[in-house]
Amino acid sequence: MNNLEKIAAFHKLGQKIANLPEDEIVKLAAAAKAQNGWFSYESVKNALEGIAFMLEKNKLEEWVSKYDFESVTPKIVGIVMAGNIPFVGFHDLLSVLMSGHFAAIKPSSDDQFLMKKMVDWIIEIEPRFKRNIEIREKLTNIDAVIATGSDNTARYFEYYFKDIPSIIRKNRTSIAILTGKETDKELSALGEDIFSYFGLGCRNVSKVFTPKGYDFRDAFPHFEAFKEVANHNKYRNNYDYYKSIYLINKTPHLDTGFVLINSTDELVSPISVIFHQEYDEIENLTSVLDGFKEKIQCIVGKDHIPFGKAQRPELWDYADDVDTLKFLTRLT
Repeated sequence: MNNLEKIAAFHKLGQKIANLPEDEIVKLAAAAKAQNGWFSYESVKNALEGIAFMLEKNKLEEWVSKYDFESVTPKIVGIVMAGNIPFVGFHDLLSVLMSGHFAAIKPSSDDQFLMKKMVDWIIEIEPRFKRNIEIREKLTNIDAVIATGSDNTARYFEYYFKDIPSIIRKNRTSIAILTGKETDKELSALGEDIFSYFGLGCRNVSKVFTPKGYDFRDAFPHFEAFKEVANHNKYRNNYDYYKSIYLINKTPHLDTGFVLINSTDELVSPISVIFHQEYDEIENLTSVLDGFKEKIQCIVGKDHIPFGKAQRPELWDYADDVDTLKFLTRLT
């Protein structure tokens, strides 16, 4: 297939996803939740909307126009997928197929149902993709790999795949920088960045920086729209656990009734907790963030990603800022 045919196929996939009947989304979410308790209806629907958002024809055309696929020699590319949020391995699969390689997929045990459903949709729309996709239990006899996991599994990946070209991703998180001049609308949108997917994604904001003198409690009323997260049993268990730990250890914190706020210079907060830190000058904050460069996925705020858009990446917003298509087009 040429680029135009692939673009047409994935655009059609985006249209299919955007027009899924509500009852089908409900069924998908129910089956996904049976496999992974974190995969709520809202999370599955949000992930589907994010994929449809990416697969607009003009975006696909703009994305691939920057690369030369003519000289690509097809290789077998293994994809080790994470399972923290629904369909999280989709962009890697899309990239491998668009670049003309063979995708050997190892879905996470936490996201097998949805990824298999996605593969079925792709082949249903463009049957020629069937010879370019295979779901595998083990990734052997591959020429390259894209693997996403934790810091611990990354060490295993680095050893196991040391003899082939690779992109290996580790744990990352995202932050928000407030100036104190945010509008009510922006603060409400920040709630989306924090609470979508219960905060499980690497693009979810887990820490908020505010200028000295700004009372972060002023933002709390804007988070009220997301208080339903506390009705989810897994999220509630986290909230109750960390609340108990903070109380027992007499750790100073704020409590909204559905999320805890802990002022600390640490970066990665646990689920149900927002880390908070003040800064005096933005220039000083920049130097602080440089020390966390390898752990930050994205930054939300003025001059960065707009509030509410952290979980709506474009096709060219590559994870860990590593250009996946460039890697794939340069495989030899």
